[in-house]
Amino acid sequence: MINILMIEDDTEFAELLCEYLAQYDIKITNFEDPYLGLSAGVKKYDLLILDLTLPGMDGLEVCQEVVDKYDIPIIISSARSDINDKVEGFAIGADDYLPKPYDPKEMYARITSLLRRYSKSEKSGLNIPTSEFELKGDTLYFKGVALSLTPAEFEVLNLLVKHQGITQSREQIINTTGSMSIDSQGKSLDVIISKIRTKLGDNKRIQAVRGVGYKLV
Repeated sequence: MINILMIEDDTEFAELLCEYLAQYDIKITNFEDPYLGLSAGVKKYDLLILDLTLPGMDGLEVCQEVVDKYDIPIIISSARSDINDKVEGFAIGADDYLPKPYDPKEMYARITSLLRRYSKSEKSGLNIPTSEFELKGDTLYFKGVALSLTPAEFEVLNLLVKHQGITQSREQIINTTGSMSIDSQGKSLDVIISKIRTKLGDNKRIQAVRGVGYKLV
């Protein structure tokens, strides 16, 4: 059974999601109060689903505290549509951002995809180098130099940095980066990758995996 911690003050929404995911042997324990959620033994859960608009504490603050103390995948589930919230969420360390309203089927797909990626990373025993990239606030540094990135470039590169060495499919990149636009051929993503490579001054750091997506090496 997959055990998920949820911090969500919309109890009706939480109950509906809980009932839907139960059919896939996924158990959700929800807390309306973020302080109670943080004291519930976060490390015993497999994943955190986190709302942003919470009583007494902003969800981004909760996200920051969880990232600082625990190694657990985080999906932000929020009705807040400000792109800055999404960018900051990824900058802090959230793994995915699913805007409300959404179909519970999509949440199930995000959960299984994220847990599968975490599992592969752990089993592979990857020792992912991170010294060349450093995140300070909402700025990414490469080899000690601050990168001047558009919101879309920041989101894409931050995702690749967080999963360095692991291929991210085009769909994963598109679904978790709300700042970018994409046409049916996916040309916008290719343009963004090209601009990031130029700003890194290294065309070999981001590799295209034919028929799949991209990875940072």
